[in-house]
Amino acid sequence: MNDLEQSLALIARGADEIIKKEDLEARLKTGRPLRIKAGFDPTAPDLHIGHTVLLNKMRQFQDLGHQVIFLIGDFTGMIGDPTGKNVTRKPLTREDVLANAETYAEQVYKVLDKEKTELRFNSEWFGKMGAADMIRLAAQHTVARMLERDDFAKRYKSEQPIAIHEFLYPLVQGYDSVALQADVELGGTDQKFNLLMGRALQEHHGQAPQIVLTMPLLEGLDGVNKMSKSLGNYIGINEPAIDIVTKTMKIGDELMWRWFELLSFEVSLAELATMKAEVASGAVNPRDTKLRLARELATRFHDAAAAEQAIAGWHAVVTGQGDTSLLPLEEIQAPAEGFRLAALLTAAGVTPSNSEANRKFKERAVRIDGEVVEDAARVFAAGFEGVLQVGKRNFARIRLI
Repeated sequence: MNDLEQSLALIARGADEIIKKEDLEARLKTGRPLRIKAGFDPTAPDLHIGHTVLLNKMRQFQDLGHQVIFLIGDFTGMIGDPTGKNVTRKPLTREDVLANAETYAEQVYKVLDKEKTELRFNSEWFGKMGAADMIRLAAQHTVARMLERDDFAKRYKSEQPIAIHEFLYPLVQGYDSVALQADVELGGTDQKFNLLMGRALQEHHGQAPQIVLTMPLLEGLDGVNKMSKSLGNYIGINEPAIDIVTKTMKIGDELMWRWFELLSFEVSLAELATMKAEVASGAVNPRDTKLRLARELATRFHDAAAAEQAIAGWHAVVTGQGDTSLLPLEEIQAPAEGFRLAALLTAAGVTPSNSEANRKFKERAVRIDGEVVEDAARVFAAGFEGVLQVGKRNFARIRLI
């Protein structure tokens, strides 16, 4: 492949859709650095690896020589983006937005090259707009067009309330692209309507419409739902290296390939195809392949030494050999009467329910500090400390208080 083909292949890696790909190719051919925009509303103080799907794509654009703009939606965060769940999201206070934005700025440079990143806040332009300016912006779109957005349409049909300010959100996000003169805007598949709004508003203001590149929403640890802190199926990029390793090693084998495609910088698509074939043929244990991903993620968000120490802790539990004190210690409040085994396993999160815990006990799949548990009636009181393990993937080092 020539340089242009290689660039297009890297940009398209993992992407769900590129609108319009021929426009992207034409702009790349000009040889000038493109302005690549992605917006993040600071709705929570911490980022998880699901957020890094977009950050990774931004880093790839940086590596290709383009100008990346990390836009913090401090203004839009106070409006409240429609959630896509048929309800209105509660707007944040100015104090919440600024506190969360500060932590975002610290975290993103674990992926992005700080020297090549333009950090912007959309209050720069919206803070200067008056009521008349906002009304003029609102006049550039119709209610009928807004109701084409899927979640708006569903709520309108089911007679659920839609606040007027929610219609402003796509307009405001779209105008960001005008203010920044973006060539490309990145977003999740759930943001497509808003990204296309940017194209329309740029045309209205006499700019060449931006290319829209949507990335899939990363499934969380459960392999079903989008990674989310509220669902507890996430890995925070600020979590200890041992947590990143142990959580990554819990994901299913099929999900592993998707994570490689969307999260890995070290494994090319060609190498990924080879790895899949080796695992499918039985030549390579999928556990070893997954460990490679865990090592890369722990190294990215910490360093190589922390990653190796975390892997040693994980290995100590799985093999029963090594120092399990490397595992993080979780403190759990014990009831006055203590925990029975099933309740303890569920409270520690290594089984989803007491019934599942009892089933695993009968299968002799429950261990404490490497030893198979024989007594399901044993009571665990405050002061107990040990490593609980169910099967090979689920374990936790706990202390009852």
